[in-house]
Amino acid sequence: MKKNKNNIKGVMYSTNPDFEFKYENNKTETLLPREQDLRIHIDKHRAGKIAVIIKGFIGLSEDLKILSKLLKSKCGVGGTAKNGQIIIQGDVREKVIKILEEEGYNYKRSGG
Repeated sequence: MKKNKNNIKGVMYSTNPDFEFKYENNKTETLLPREQDLRIHIDKHRAGKIAVIIKGFIGLSEDLKILSKLLKSKCGVGGTAKNGQIIIQGDVREKVIKILEEEGYNYKRSGG
């Protein structure tokens, strides 16, 4: 598969001489911790493993990864950050809540 060098998606060709492509600006600025409204879930994954899922983060993926790294290192567990959510391995919801409180994030427990 060839890479699109111009990073233009969805436009192949236009016969309109006045056509101007509108670029989507997918980068939203990261909200301050006190403005975030995070949801903390507990979920069972493959083989009955428990994971804590944090949803609702609004901001850049780099900032999501920074928060994920902070949570994983303070809890001493693994996990991942993608698609606007953080998945932390293990039943460490109380630790995650304590860390989010210390960092000033707004959160709500949901599910489980």
